[in-house]
Amino acid sequence: MRASSPALTHGRAVWLMALAALMWSIAGVVTRQLEQARSFEITFWRSFFMLLSLLVMLPLLRGRTAFAPLLRAGPALWLSGLCWGVMFTAFMVAITLMPVANVLVTMAAAPLLTALVARLCIGHRIATRTWAAIAAAGVGIVWMYGSQVSQLSPVGLAVALCIPVAGAVNWTVVQQAQGQGQAVDLVPAVFIGALLSCLATLPWALPFAASARDIALLALLGLFQLAIPCVLVVYCGRVLKAPEIALLGLLEVIFGILLAWLGAGERPAPAVLMGGTLVIAALVFNELLGWKEQGT
Repeated sequence: MRASSPALTHGRAVWLMALAALMWSIAGVVTRQLEQARSFEITFWRSFFMLLSLLVMLPLLRGRTAFAPLLRAGPALWLSGLCWGVMFTAFMVAITLMPVANVLVTMAAAPLLTALVARLCIGHRIATRTWAAIAAAGVGIVWMYGSQVSQLSPVGLAVALCIPVAGAVNWTVVQQAQGQGQAVDLVPAVFIGALLSCLATLPWALPFAASARDIALLALLGLFQLAIPCVLVVYCGRVLKAPEIALLGLLEVIFGILLAWLGAGERPAPAVLMGGTLVIAALVFNELLGWKEQGT
């Protein structure tokens, strides 16, 4: 943000991060209100409107040099952008194939999967508490899906799993680049992700079938569910530590399940609630202990 922006206090950053999680969480309930748009067309329009939003917002927030990082982008930035593109696409396709709650809980396992990928690829040490959290989250995921195997789409499950896998690869790439002194700017990476998502889904989205109401709802998602929260997280990251951001980000799962339940009548199955509770408890346990170990 520009130097003229008001000072961001810790308390204000917490509230802004919670607001970002609430904005992220509207995807499921809004998607359930669509009339004619389906699958890849939904993904295309959401990514397209996010792209338009960032084209307007970034110059306002960062000045004329907003897109300069794209001109000197290295492999890490483009690989991060590719991962974001996979996550944007997989998330929207998954919630057209599966209940919102299942997708959100599966996505929530990304931080623990990141620890495993970082261990395998760049040798990061995994603390005992994180191994315990990974095991508990694994039990929660199996619990959630085990009782629903015959009712869920195998394709939907595979697509949903692409979200935490891409997220794990993304953050591992970012960590490795930072370790080599090459910081990856999140906002340009997200911009690249939105662009790649648009290009990849456009052929599958044709011919367009979305109604004017659908377009308006998807424009809302592009701006309020992706673009603005992305900028808020980058802004809050200047004050909040990584464990705080991870914990507050979990509010998306809670908000998303409640909104889909109350706004679209999509009541989560008992196994989803139990398995999801175990996954979230494992994440909270791991992050709180990590926070304590850092002396915060």
